Amino acid sequence: MYAVVSTGGKQLKVEQGTEAVIERIDVGVGDTVELDVLFVADGDTVKVGADAASATVTAEVVEHFLGEKVVVFKFKKRKGYKRNKGHRQSLTRILITDIAGGSGAKKAAKKSESAAEKPAKAEKPAKAAPAPAAKEDVVATVEQVAGRCEAIKSNGERCSNKAKDGSKYCGVHAKKYEG
Repeated sequence: MYAVVSTGGKQLKVEQGTEAVIERIDVGVGDTVELDVLFVADGDTVKVGADAASATVTAEVVEHFLGEKVVVFKFKKRKGYKRNKGHRQSLTRILITDIAGGSGAKKAAKKSESAAEKPAKAEKPAKAAPAPAAKEDVVATVEQVAGRCEAIKSNGERCSNKAKDGSKYCGVHAKKYEG
């Protein structure tokens, strides 16, 4: 039997009789503490959420101690800026004495469905691409102005650039349509 508990903003998998190191809790050495339960598993029985909240995990505080020193070094090159600091986290070692599961357990779902039993995914119908309009049709709908580029933009508007000498397109569209 094991459980997942939450303490110090972290989650921890615990079993009965194991020791764990967590962030410091304000309880004296030798005292017992109950931890918040998120998940409990006992063979095929699984409890999650509200069912797991009825379960209890009891632990005994073994010791309080400081963790290893972590060096925090700040540095900016060519600025003469250096800061060296250290930090030691306050920790608590606990011994899990009991994991008691409440009532209302649910059986774990077996994933033994064969491929034939699984529902087939519904395939999305292919989107029909709109038929491209002939260039002559689009040009006919847009008013032609002498000396302007005849290219039509994707939004249906005519290009507002001036046409190059000897061409009906501007420098941008000449490469595309005449090249």
